[in-house]
Amino acid sequence: MATIKRLVLRNFKRFKALEVECDPELNILVGGNEAGKTSVLQALDIVLSASRNKVEALGLETLFNAECIAEFLNGERKIEDLPELLVEVYLDGIDWHHDLDGRNNSKGADHFGIKMVCKPVDEYSNEIRAILAEKHDSFPFEYYSVHFQTFTDDNIFPYKKPLKHLLIDSSQINNEYATREYTRSMYADHATVVQRNLHSFEYRKAKSKFKDDVFKEMNEALDTYKFDVRTSPKASVEMDLIITEGDIPIDSKGRGRQCFIKTEFALRNRERTLDVLLLEEPENHLSHVHMRKLIERIRASEKKQLFIATHSSFIATRLNLKKVLILSVENPSQPASLKNLSQQTADFFMKAPDNNLLELALCKKAILVEGDAEFILMDALYKNSAVGACTDADGVHVISVDGTSFKRYLELAKLLGIKVAAIRDNDRDYQTNCVDNYAEFTSVSIKVFADANPARHTFEVCMYEDNKDICDGQFLAARKTLTVQGYMLKNKTDAAFQLLEKKGAELVPPKYIQEAVGWIRA
Repeated sequence: MATIKRLVLRNFKRFKALEVECDPELNILVGGNEAGKTSVLQALDIVLSASRNKVEALGLETLFNAECIAEFLNGERKIEDLPELLVEVYLDGIDWHHDLDGRNNSKGADHFGIKMVCKPVDEYSNEIRAILAEKHDSFPFEYYSVHFQTFTDDNIFPYKKPLKHLLIDSSQINNEYATREYTRSMYADHATVVQRNLHSFEYRKAKSKFKDDVFKEMNEALDTYKFDVRTSPKASVEMDLIITEGDIPIDSKGRGRQCFIKTEFALRNRERTLDVLLLEEPENHLSHVHMRKLIERIRASEKKQLFIATHSSFIATRLNLKKVLILSVENPSQPASLKNLSQQTADFFMKAPDNNLLELALCKKAILVEGDAEFILMDALYKNSAVGACTDADGVHVISVDGTSFKRYLELAKLLGIKVAAIRDNDRDYQTNCVDNYAEFTSVSIKVFADANPARHTFEVCMYEDNKDICDGQFLAARKTLTVQGYMLKNKTDAAFQLLEKKGAELVPPKYIQEAVGWIRA
C-alpha cells in the first residue's frame, strides 16, 4: 500500500515552515478558521498531481507565504535572499519506484519522495536585479519557475505520478468545473489506458456516424458552410462523462447527496483505484443521519490513506481522536497531535453522546461545568464575579460536560496545555469527589473548583443559599408543596433560565465560582 509518510512545507501559504508526520491510514486535520487545514490538503493535491497547470491557475502569488515576501521586500532585497517555496512529500510502500529514492530533500536523507520547488530562474538574474533596484512593492513572481521533481532531482510528470489521489472539496461540490474534474479523475482511476483509448476511438466514431446519418440531409442542402460535431480534445469522452445514481446525474441531486455519493464512490475498493483521498470538510451539506452513514463508510474503507479537514467534533471523535492533528492559528509551525491520548479516552468519545470536544481542543482557556443550569447561568455569574470580567473578552470558553466525563476532557486539556477551571458539585464529599478524584490531572494549568461544605452539595443549593431573596421572589408565590430550593432542584434548567432572564445582573456567584473566575483570568 503506497502511503504518504511525511509532508514538509516551506513558505507555502500561511506556513513559513511546517512538518507533519502522517498516519498511514487516517489523518484528521482540525483547527480554527485560517489555521491552514485547506492549505495542507492543497499542498498535497498540487504535488501529487505534479501539474503546473494547477499552480498557474492558482497563481504563485496566492501560494507563497505573505510573511516571507514582506520580510524580503522590507530587507536589503539581495537577489541571493529571494525566498523559495518548497513542498516535499515523503512516500512509503513504493519500493519498486527506485527512481524516486534519493537524498535531494530538506532532510538530506535517503528516502522515496517527490517535491515541488518554486525558485527564481538563474537566466533572469539581470532582469530581477533591475526590478529589485526600483524599490517598489511588487515581487518578481513572473521570474520564478515551478519544478516537480523526485528526490533524485529528476523531473516528474502527471502521467508518471507514483500515487493515485483525489481531492473532494464539499464547498465546491456543485461547481461545474469541480464536478467535471472529479468525474475525470474517477474515470482515469477505474479505466485502464487500453480501455480509455478504446472509449475515445469509439466515441469519435459514434460522433462521425451521427454527423453522417443525422446531418446528411440538412448538409446536402447547404453549399459552402455545413454543420459538424466537435471532435477536439475539449469534446472528448472524458469531458462529456457524467456519473449517475439510478439513471439520475449526480449533479442534479442536492449538495449533501452529491458529497455523499462522490465520497462513497471514491472509497470503493477496486483494482487501480485511489491510494490517497483528501476530504475537505465532508460535514458540509450533510444531515446528521447522512453524516453518520458517511463516517461508517470512511471507517470501513481499506487500502486507502485518508486526509480529512473538519470542524466537526462528531467526525473527529467518531473516527478516532488519536488520529487528530490540531493546527494552530497562533503557532502554525507547531501542530499538536493527539496520538498520545489514551485509547480509553479515544474509545469513550467514539461512543459518547455529541460533545464539544473540539471547542476545548481549539481554545486557550476554558471553564468546564457539569450541567445545563450551570451553563445557562455561567456567563452572568462570570460577569458578576469581578469588575470588567467577560468570557468573550477574556477568551474563556464555557463548555458543558457530563459529570462522568470530566476526566476525559481534562486528559485532553493536560495533553494540549490548555488552562481549564473545572466547576462541579461536591456531592457531599468534597475531598473524595473533588480533590482525590482528579489528583492525576490537576496542575498549574488545571484546577477543580467546588464548595467544600457538604451541606452545599450541589449548584442549586449554593445558588439558593447565596441568593435567597432573589430566588424566593421568583419562585415562592407559585409553590404549593415544594420549597423554593426543592423546586430549583427538581426544575434545574427552567429555574436557571428564569433567574438569568429576570435577575441575571443581580445574582451573587457562589464563592467557589468567584475563585474559579479569578484563577482563570489570572
